[in-house]
Amino acid sequence: MKPLKDAQLGAFTFFASALPHDVCGSNGLPLTPNSIKILGRFQLLKTITHPRLCQYVDISRGKHERLIVVAEHYERSLSDFQKQGKIVLQIAHEVLEGLEFMNKNGMVHRALSPHNVLMDCKGNIKLAKFGLYHMTDHGADVDFPIGYPSYLAPEVIAQGSFHPSDPSHDEAPLPSGPKTDVWSLGVLLFELCAGRRLLQNIDITERLKFILTLGCMDDIVTVLAEEHGCLDSIKALPENVLELLRKCLTFLPSKRPTPAELLRDPVFSEVSRIYTPYQKPVSLFSSSLRCAHLELPEDISDLCKDDDEDYLSQRAIDEVYHLWCLAGGDLEKELTNKEIIQSKPPICTLPNFVLEDGESFGQGRDRSFLLDDTTVTLSLCQLRNRLKDVAGEAYYPLLEDEQSSLPQSNSSNELSSTVTLPLIIRERDTEYQLIRIILFDRLLKAYPYKKNLVWKEARVDIPPLVRGLAWAALLGIEGDIQAKYESIDKDTPIPTDRQIEVDIPRCHQYDELLSSPQGHIKFRRVLKAWVVSHPDLVYWQGLDSLCAPFLYLNFNNEALAYACMSAFIPKYLYNFFLKDNSHVIQEYLTVFSQMIAFHDPELSNHLNEIGFIPDLYAIPWFLTMFTHVFPLHKIFHLWDTLLLGNSSFPFCIGVAILQQLRDRLLANGFNECILLFSDLPEIDIERCVRESINLFCWTPKSATYRQHAQPPKVAGDNGFGKTATYYSSDYQDIPKTDLSREPLALCDLKAEMSPRISAEDLIDLCELSLAGPTKRTKTGKPKIVAVDIRTGEDFNRGHISGSINIPFNTTFSPEGELVQCPASGVLQNYRGRVIVVISHAMKSAVMVRKQSHTQTPVYTGIFLQATSRFRNDVLLPYVGKRKKRKSSFP
Repeated sequence: MKPLKDAQLGAFTFFASALPHDVCGSNGLPLTPNSIKILGRFQLLKTITHPRLCQYVDISRGKHERLIVVAEHYERSLSDFQKQGKIVLQIAHEVLEGLEFMNKNGMVHRALSPHNVLMDCKGNIKLAKFGLYHMTDHGADVDFPIGYPSYLAPEVIAQGSFHPSDPSHDEAPLPSGPKTDVWSLGVLLFELCAGRRLLQNIDITERLKFILTLGCMDDIVTVLAEEHGCLDSIKALPENVLELLRKCLTFLPSKRPTPAELLRDPVFSEVSRIYTPYQKPVSLFSSSLRCAHLELPEDISDLCKDDDEDYLSQRAIDEVYHLWCLAGGDLEKELTNKEIIQSKPPICTLPNFVLEDGESFGQGRDRSFLLDDTTVTLSLCQLRNRLKDVAGEAYYPLLEDEQSSLPQSNSSNELSSTVTLPLIIRERDTEYQLIRIILFDRLLKAYPYKKNLVWKEARVDIPPLVRGLAWAALLGIEGDIQAKYESIDKDTPIPTDRQIEVDIPRCHQYDELLSSPQGHIKFRRVLKAWVVSHPDLVYWQGLDSLCAPFLYLNFNNEALAYACMSAFIPKYLYNFFLKDNSHVIQEYLTVFSQMIAFHDPELSNHLNEIGFIPDLYAIPWFLTMFTHVFPLHKIFHLWDTLLLGNSSFPFCIGVAILQQLRDRLLANGFNECILLFSDLPEIDIERCVRESINLFCWTPKSATYRQHAQPPKVAGDNGFGKTATYYSSDYQDIPKTDLSREPLALCDLKAEMSPRISAEDLIDLCELSLAGPTKRTKTGKPKIVAVDIRTGEDFNRGHISGSINIPFNTTFSPEGELVQCPASGVLQNYRGRVIVVISHAMKSAVMVRKQSHTQTPVYTGIFLQATSRFRNDVLLPYVGKRKKRKSSFP
């Protein structure tokens, strides 16, 4: 968005027309409220940026179909132009520039009037309220007409007013075209030249009759001048101005020019030379250079700012409004203070009421439900006072500074302490959010060059205002995504269309934006684009839930929502959307079961005993990455961390959720657990994220290995996979894989309750146990216990330092039963530790794991398959060849 500069934030309100409560649509669902429809259409207006248009910022939906619109605003309007010395042709040219840009985006103003043509401090034209006609569906969703009778074109007046609920109208009139604004501009320019308002002192009926009779006149300009007694003033105008007025005030639309045609007219041949054609800024993801327009001034000192510079005015309008809300701004309160919103006693809102004596009172039409186009200026004093201690350097952070990213200011200590506060508090802290937004804004503008710094700052938190672009950067989106999206056929019917149509009205419809008709249209297009562009995959129920977060954050950029979704699915849900995905799902759920057993064996035992397996509750979790079970505001916080991890991090999220429900699960049986998950209790997402990170950092990478996960990217690939790994490969001379062995068949994997790990991860775990107290038990003993079940002879030839030898042949019977002997009693001394079973024979290791798991439920078994690489004379030398391990998250 454009910078705030000398502009102000203005707000105006109106009511959408109410719908009957007992009427349903053709799909059997209640009708979408008109306010929701308007809210959905409004989103496009936020993308319309032009020097001649006031920038739309936000829309808020209140009670009784009330809508409050926030937009760029200026106090001076068309009536001040004469005082500023503006000539008519310049005014006309600037207004036409704004109208032409609107027309290119499929819009018309239809509400041109003197108080909707504003002027900034330099005298430049700014058209206000230009989106009212668009957002109300050409006036169909409100009870008032769009436009002012004195300035409406004759063809608009001839159509009359229209309301969908009016049975006297069989069909709606055709929407107004660009030429209607040209007539309105002609009336405005005529008033400016005549120095008086037209048709203001006669009755509305007579006024409309007069306009319609102009169709019989050859020279409408002369007739208007004679009618209002200003013929001499009009005749004194330059010929090119008179010619412009005649072309604008052409009665027949077929002969009236459009704004684009009028701009190219010879009457503007001299004026157009002083204007530079507007060039739309290059978006973040495109094939064009974003910095091609940047130039250094001849005097480099011009870049220096004064100490009293208003830094806040240099920020984008949407940023300033977002901070204004955080600083305590309340739209309804501002409008109430200006008496734009007036509350009435409930009895006065009834259609009629009867007193005790039988006297009846009827209520006329409530004028408050009509349009009051008064714009209230939102005061920024409270925001500026809140940010007064923020130093100027904070608005221009140095990205190469390796020190703290928090700027030095009078409140730097306070900002440093804010980082440690809960995320929900940080997101509501005005000063902290200002710093984070500015930092992310600069990093994203330097993307992909600053991709690593985006990752670094995302580990702290992601400001909600820039979350959409930040996610795209974390997913490695690059290139001209718009061209790719437009090349996909989203219109030709396909068999999946029916299922998509059924799923969309049930997907996160509590959200006003996604439940709007525009939201449904965008949902359908993005989902269909994904299905068409991935012919090897199919649409499964749940894909709509996956799409929802990306569409919400990129509502005005379908291409980016599609690109993010297309990058997210192969990373976290690789092959989940195959036509036959049973083997992928079953492997995923089996690994998840092993993760539960690894981190909480007591809970795992209980769930297995009552038969409450992950197949009964976890499929919607992982198929939708938790978007089917959590509302969007929780998904945003969850995915902020998820996107920093690899495909195994969802396992840790699932375990963290179970641990929050642990006490209730342990106390209940199968039926109670089914009921518990049918209506999932409130989950503390921040705690879930925090515990997921802890679980992940203590989970060996190879324990979550899946053969159906996305294959690792080849060396030299600059995509997401190379940057976003939790652990780099710890070895220089062995393959960079999650396991140093062949993967297990699904049937063998299901037969094992605990995960297997590679020798590399075993060495890592042993080193972490010996590194410090953070990975030790309360007694200070290492939490990792390596149990070597080979024969004593093999053990003596070489073993891992600190490992315990419990020979299988002396501790277990041939049937696999645990024999009571001194060696077997050793396991009882390590209750609560992680036990790693090392053996040449995997069958023996499985028996040890089963027995230890049964006899001491708090054990977690991780067993290692022996390979030639890790024989006695090879295992220990690998310790010296390893790289430094990344032990922190991520």
